[in-house]
Amino acid sequence: ENKNDIYQMAYRGEFNSVINKLDAVPNALNETDDNERYLSHWAALGGHDTLLNHLLDHGCPLDKPDDMGSTPLILASSAGREKIVKVLLLRGAQINHQNNQGHSALQYASSKGWPEIVDLLLQKGADVNIVDNQGATPLHRAASQGKTSIVRLLLSNTSIKLDMKDISGNTPLHLACEEDRQEEARLLVLKGASLETKNKEGQTPLNLSS
Repeated sequence: ENKNDIYQMAYRGEFNSVINKLDAVPNALNETDDNERYLSHWAALGGHDTLLNHLLDHGCPLDKPDDMGSTPLILASSAGREKIVKVLLLRGAQINHQNNQGHSALQYASSKGWPEIVDLLLQKGADVNIVDNQGATPLHRAASQGKTSIVRLLLSNTSIKLDMKDISGNTPLHLACEEDRQEEARLLVLKGASLETKNKEGQTPLNLSS
């Protein structure tokens, strides 16, 4: 059998197969596949909470990053695995960990459009203004991609900063206007986002609207 079989089993949620394999090879709990992912990464990504709890109870790492810097929490948040996000947060996973691109769990949940997970992460104190390597916040991502329910959730957070600039000098409102996200732009303006801020090319949000 291939050493990677057990990771596929974990991803598919084959509880008994994984447990049997671990009985035979106990140290598999602390070994990774070729992408530096532990069994906990794969169970999280697959959305298997019973298996994940079992793995974590037996010493499988909660918060180790894979070769892209992503923790189980980041993978689960990106994949829309709400139950898993709850399990990991309850166990104390680092909520603001950022992967190699600077993306946090909240950034993935915001850009992929998972309102329940965004709400959960915000309730547990995730940094709403966290910036990735491109200088983008969760609000930049949700506004540019037209994730209306996410924009509403982010704007309802008392710590939100409306006019943060990414590396091109664009605010979330710049991106909403550029992508013709009218509802997102309206929500941002109602909340008080600046119409006068200029990006690095000297353009205001209104200059970018089609």
